[in-house]
Amino acid sequence: MVTHVLPHGPAHGDWQPAQRYPDPAVISVDPSFDRYKVMSAKLERLYTGCRWAEGPVWLGDTGSLLWSDIPNNRILRWDESTGAVSAFRQPSNNANGNTRDRQGRLVTCEHGARRVTRTEHDGTISVIADSFKGKRLNSPNDIVVKSDGSIWFTDPTFGILGWYEGGKAEPESPMNVYRVDPSGKLDVVAEGINQPNGLAFSPDESLLYIVESRAVPRKILAVDVKNGATLGDRRVLIDAGPGTPDGFRVDIDGNLWCGWGMGQDGLDGVHVFNPEGKLIGRIDLPERCANLCFGGLRRNRLLMAASTSLYSLYVNTQGVPYS
Repeated sequence: MVTHVLPHGPAHGDWQPAQRYPDPAVISVDPSFDRYKVMSAKLERLYTGCRWAEGPVWLGDTGSLLWSDIPNNRILRWDESTGAVSAFRQPSNNANGNTRDRQGRLVTCEHGARRVTRTEHDGTISVIADSFKGKRLNSPNDIVVKSDGSIWFTDPTFGILGWYEGGKAEPESPMNVYRVDPSGKLDVVAEGINQPNGLAFSPDESLLYIVESRAVPRKILAVDVKNGATLGDRRVLIDAGPGTPDGFRVDIDGNLWCGWGMGQDGLDGVHVFNPEGKLIGRIDLPERCANLCFGGLRRNRLLMAASTSLYSLYVNTQGVPYS
């Protein structure tokens, strides 16, 4: 594990934090979002210097955040108490999505090795899944762990389309959503989704939300969870229109905080939807946001992996534990 402190890279454009409160970049699209805004909090840039930032996960026991810089083949660590950024793992097999299991172990999707791994408490790495029925996975992308300990992940082909985020290769398996039983058994839980990407459970785990990132327009699906282990009916919860949802997390009220982008005014940043799929709020960033998580001592600090940088914003809600 590399622990040297990394310098900030060149800043993105001439972006500067807002000089006054409330921050004009935190926007109520609907009055119901007002309750989630902290009027004396504003966007902060914590680090810049990535090529494509992804997969943030909060480590509450160490007061730190891990996130992936996929093309640079590394996982970075930001320390909340000091602000220092160091390389947690390099090389990382072009790691993408990260989360923690119910024993506090890091679980990671690796584009380069086309697998899902677990970092044990002693630092060793165990392979959770790298193939299904004798065929290699494509490039596991995003990942969540359910309260029963099962691991759910998406497997699009983004990491094998070229050499930038993994290794170019022909797919051997369909683009499925998988579930790993606590016993280690791997099953397909969703098929026929065009490039499944971000995913998250509703607070009561009765729904699994999945981004269909190559649908036209792009969509976020809501899928019924049956008996805690299989998926049933699916419906379109959010039609993204011209936008590009990527990764997201859910707060304790069931709102979806979604990384968003498409290079147009008002689209780069985070879009917030209520449980009915209505857009209620927006956080405008100078860069496209790929993924995010809730962190800090109270899980009320939104941490956003956005293209070349890591941003944060205190909000008046909390993320679902283990999300």
